[in-house]
Amino acid sequence: MAYLNHAGTSWPKPAPVQAAVGEAMGASPKLWPETFAEQHARVARYFGVRDTTRLLLTPGCTSALTLAVCELPWNSGDRILISAMEHHALARPVLALRKLGVEVEVIPRASQTALDLDRLRSELKRGRVKLVALSAASNVTGELLPFETAARLAHEYGALILVDGAQVAGWLPIDVDRLGLDFFAFAGHKGLQAPWGIGGLFVAEHVTMVGGSVACDLPLPGQSAACSSMPGYCDAGSVDRLALAGLAASVHWLGAEAQASRLFVAREQIERIALTLEALPGIRLLGSRDTLTRMPTVAFTATNSTPTEIETALRKRGVIVAAGLQCAPMAHASLQTQRTGAVRISAGPSTGADEMERAVGAVAELECL
Repeated sequence: MAYLNHAGTSWPKPAPVQAAVGEAMGASPKLWPETFAEQHARVARYFGVRDTTRLLLTPGCTSALTLAVCELPWNSGDRILISAMEHHALARPVLALRKLGVEVEVIPRASQTALDLDRLRSELKRGRVKLVALSAASNVTGELLPFETAARLAHEYGALILVDGAQVAGWLPIDVDRLGLDFFAFAGHKGLQAPWGIGGLFVAEHVTMVGGSVACDLPLPGQSAACSSMPGYCDAGSVDRLALAGLAASVHWLGAEAQASRLFVAREQIERIALTLEALPGIRLLGSRDTLTRMPTVAFTATNSTPTEIETALRKRGVIVAAGLQCAPMAHASLQTQRTGAVRISAGPSTGADEMERAVGAVAELECL
């Protein structure tokens, strides 16, 4: 079988991750506070977080993004800017802010990139932008968004930056201080190779949030108050100890030094699929074709077949891909694929040449295209 849905979730998990989860199941409860602190610190170091209290472990990236958006002190008339390529995990809490009188502006794609930086700058110049929130990479096309440039622009005009790192964590070196990020959210089960049920939210020390700490006096109904704090585990939910053990093992297994080589190989593997698809009639590849500005993901539609039909045909040939809207209807609207979605093929660090050979052959033989 060729498993090529790593942008959805990584599989199989590396042996050290599986071993760590098994060991955690039998660990002594007397030791768990110390073990928790050690594992938390290891994950924090991986992302360049110096103060572990600024990294909240969460049940996943969705909960991390919701907390980041909803725990800011919003006022009617504030503005938030997001990209047109967002996953529902970020888009939904942002769009819900409209009920509070917050103005939401969607920054469209540019002709060659997934984010129009000129439009972003012009919207920032208009003022009153409290937050710029965007994915580091599209979960549909794999395209990297210029989140580092967006961070600099946001700060230039006095706004905060929130980056959804679900698609890049484990692939790209992320140092939150060096990048100047105010918020960074990640999922453990994708590029980080960890189990399901673990993610995290980094919050910079200078960020003021509402509530989030038992030391803060929560506002009464009809009042507004803020304290220099951040959400805690009471807000996010209890941490899955087994998943955390797997995440701590995975960041050790991944290692910062090997990331670039793994990404290079995975991109080359996916490029083989992309070239095969390009040679077939009726195929439309989505997003940029620049391999160096994409994660190891390719998405496409076919003139004569629906994405679901293609997914089913590939599954029968032992190739696992993802079809549909990939939980990102906003992105598909931007790509004009909102009616049926697309087929997404994505490699992981463990994807072998034999798996890709099987996938290339299966795609080339598809009769439904």
